[in-house]
Amino acid sequence: MTFDLKSYLAHQQTRVQEALEKLLPRTDAMPPVLHDSIRYSVLAPGKRLRPILVLASAEAVGGHSEDVMKTACALECIHAFSLIHDDLPCMDNDDYRRGRLTNHKVYGDAMALLAGDALLAFAFQLIAENMDTAPADRILPTLHLIARASGTWGMVGGQVVDMQSQGHDFTPEILQYIHAHKTGALLTASVLAGAMLCGGTKAQIDSLKRYGEHIGLAFQIADDILDITGDQDKLGKPIGSDEERDKATFPKLFGLEESRRRAHEEVRLALTTLESFEERAEPLRAIARYIIERDL
Repeated sequence: MTFDLKSYLAHQQTRVQEALEKLLPRTDAMPPVLHDSIRYSVLAPGKRLRPILVLASAEAVGGHSEDVMKTACALECIHAFSLIHDDLPCMDNDDYRRGRLTNHKVYGDAMALLAGDALLAFAFQLIAENMDTAPADRILPTLHLIARASGTWGMVGGQVVDMQSQGHDFTPEILQYIHAHKTGALLTASVLAGAMLCGGTKAQIDSLKRYGEHIGLAFQIADDILDITGDQDKLGKPIGSDEERDKATFPKLFGLEESRRRAHEEVRLALTTLESFEERAEPLRAIARYIIERDL
């Protein structure tokens, strides 16, 4: 039977959305404007790819996805923090995200900055609260993994090199670094977190790490391509911004066709890392294929 990814994603997105609704600070708690700003961005329509990867990897190693839901939501909070800050005038200065005004356009620069700060801290609170379903000796490595993937060794470090590369010549090595850190690090951490919390074996964790690295690169190559060829209404943000800012991208360095080939190759390699996994890993396989089926 063919795996129905569309139904799986819709179901998991609903579960994550409901969990976020319950876990995020309420707008009747002090300070309400901060909490309103937080909920505005986190609860905006989105793919929820990172939390879904946490849930899917938990299932792939024989765990229960409900047991890692708080950590799944934490990954979405970190992702939302990064988007809020990326959109600020001092960074990308974007007016729209996920089809609606960006946070700072609604709440102002200072509140958007503070909302992002609060979300990063709240994410680690949620991971620590996963203690009700996972032992401390699994929580601690997961905290370390996600902290490393979020900061200078991961997402933030990649963003810095991305900004420094704008308008300058860049090498394939620099491009690889940007994509592996700015996007790939948090995606890989999402894949590993669910498996680690559910007691995945060393062999399983090693395989999932390679899977995460390959889909992370494929995902960002696909995003580079979609910024040129995508539909603005579907993407929920303006297209052509990478070229306008003269950013370091795969199409700029290799052209569209070679970029498509490389994205497909990364997905093929990702699928080979799951060969030892049983049917429970089918969502991960389908998600890898989905990355290069997004109107490329």
